[in-house]
Amino acid sequence: MARALVLAGVALTMGACSLSSSSNAPKPAPLENITPSLQARVVWEARVDSVKFPLTITALDDRFVVGGSDGVISAISAKDGTTLWRAEVGKGLTAGVGSDGRFAAAVTRDNELVVTEGDRILWRKAMTTPVVTAPFVAGERVFVLTLDRAVLAFDAADGRRLWELRRPGEPLTLQQSGVIGAYQNTLLVGQGPRLAGVDPTRGLLLWEASVASPRGTNEVERLADLVGPMGRDKDTFCARAFQSAVACVNAERGNAIWSRNVGGSRGLGVDAAIVVGGDASDRLTAWGTRNGDVQWTADQFQNRKLSAPLVTAKSVIVGDGEGYVHFLSRDKGQTIQRLSTDSSGVVAAPVQSGDTVLIATRSGRLFALRQD
Repeated sequence: MARALVLAGVALTMGACSLSSSSNAPKPAPLENITPSLQARVVWEARVDSVKFPLTITALDDRFVVGGSDGVISAISAKDGTTLWRAEVGKGLTAGVGSDGRFAAAVTRDNELVVTEGDRILWRKAMTTPVVTAPFVAGERVFVLTLDRAVLAFDAADGRRLWELRRPGEPLTLQQSGVIGAYQNTLLVGQGPRLAGVDPTRGLLLWEASVASPRGTNEVERLADLVGPMGRDKDTFCARAFQSAVACVNAERGNAIWSRNVGGSRGLGVDAAIVVGGDASDRLTAWGTRNGDVQWTADQFQNRKLSAPLVTAKSVIVGDGEGYVHFLSRDKGQTIQRLSTDSSGVVAAPVQSGDTVLIATRSGRLFALRQD
């Protein structure tokens, strides 16, 4: 079954890539003329190896933890871009790096889970099923979401396997970063079109809330995996179900607050006021976090291969496939600033640590931005 799931995921990913690179693919919308009304600048740059996997960057209070295709993971100061530590974990990575500030975890191309404490490798563990989602590290545990959406928990210090939660499998899954996080003492994981609350000490299912109700005539049309990143405001968590819906869930009660049918394949940006996500043609929509009402739509970036957005106090930030970083007004979705990185394209959702926003490109360049 694991082999079938992997092949299905690879086929779907390759199909999407072939379609996007076809000469018949829609051309990206030209860059609009703008009059900047926000000051933004690059304050430092750093570099990792090129990114050939679903990259997720972990943002902590004072640092970013990131990995490259060469299997090197590192912690970088959010203040000035200096390298705080780096560790060579072996062959290249298949997913991003998870960290709680003390421990860091990544999965290599040999499908080994590797955990470090700073630059010191603590242990390695072979995974039996491929992993494309960054491990989640919390409470001195490492949680791994596999391609078939099973969840495994390990002791962060010594690698002891603590438990495994394996739900009835979906016929197909995506070879794309899934959803895993936490609310207080509850582990949150995406399993198919549902967000599940799990007891992190025993691996028992506490609740599950439907983000989407898949419909279609075949398994591909009904594919509705939750895709990362997931956004959060206090006890409200919002996620996208691939090609199906966007929804917000109350993690305290374990129930859906609202859901909207909308296509798309990238994660969401969220704060207390708005939830922002793009659809299949890169049209951005902002919904009210509490009620799901549409606040605005922005269609100036159609077919520009947008990243998932980041919602900040001053703007909504999104990168595109040509390496541009766009800043939108929070109230209307108008473009208020634009910066360029490099032509390899923005490869991951922007993340924020303090007042520093980090952008990563496919070539491995890291750009730290600040809004003034």
